[in-house]
Amino acid sequence: MGDLKEKILTAVEKDLIAIEAALQKNLTPYLDLVADVAGHIIFSGGKRLRPLLMVLCARICGYQGHYDKTFSSAIEYLHAATLLHDDLVDGAKLRRGKPVAHLKWGNSTTVLVGDFLLARAMSISAGTEKLKIIRLLAELTENMSQGEVHQLMSKGNVELTERDYLEVIRRKTAMLFEAACRTSAVLADAAAKKETALAQYGYNLGIAFQMADDLLDYTTDSAVLGKEVGADLKEGKLTLPVIYALREAGPDDRRKMIEIITDDHFHPSDFKHLIGLLDQYGGIAYTRQMAAGHIATAKAALSAFEASGTRDTLVDIADYAISRQT
Repeated sequence: MGDLKEKILTAVEKDLIAIEAALQKNLTPYLDLVADVAGHIIFSGGKRLRPLLMVLCARICGYQGHYDKTFSSAIEYLHAATLLHDDLVDGAKLRRGKPVAHLKWGNSTTVLVGDFLLARAMSISAGTEKLKIIRLLAELTENMSQGEVHQLMSKGNVELTERDYLEVIRRKTAMLFEAACRTSAVLADAAAKKETALAQYGYNLGIAFQMADDLLDYTTDSAVLGKEVGADLKEGKLTLPVIYALREAGPDDRRKMIEIITDDHFHPSDFKHLIGLLDQYGGIAYTRQMAAGHIATAKAALSAFEASGTRDTLVDIADYAISRQT
């Protein structure tokens, strides 16, 4: 899939440069410490997928204004704020191959900088002078916070259902993708049909993206992934590959899986054994199948738009989302 990645990067090269410049320009804290902590997460090698989706979706709706790159910063600041908060709540150690912010600057500073980024995102959204966009981002922030609380309540629960898992990733991940795409249509004053189509594209892409991300914990090594192998389990997160395999496993293997899952200091050999059981009982294959189904739905939603280079790029992004290795 390296060729597909290069194809996408070539198509959006100018957009990514403009997005990066906007992220630098629009941060505007008056304290250097805030800039340092925010920059640690914002400029640490993120894919810029969410702001890029916002810009591309505005373009496919025929947007002719000059606020799309600025507003895309709000989407990325929201995302960065959740990462700062989530890493602290989860007790994570690495993010994108670097020590997490709270280990470098402490919990209090990290929480407050996350709050600053949330507020900065809302200030930028107000600059659109569109009440609907402000409302969408406010509702998004509420849902993302509740998704994190839901996940925290479910920490270490080996009885977690697929339905609960889907509700968590809907709020924590899919709604941010959906909002990035939907607000683009609102910014462009697009027809309701196009707004709905982009919302469907973003939502389903977000679900699939998170499922693919959850798979990486069991299919990619730490050096490539940029975080500890088995980090999800060590943080008490049961994701779809595990939930499905636990449901399908026989009594003895299920007990062994639970023994590994509930051990905060499991040995690498135990984790390797767990991966074998996830594969044996179809957890990995099932998650891939579910993600592929959501990608198909996302791509189908783009039929509301005429063929164009921008639509082709959105299709390519959907295809790449479930084939990536990082």
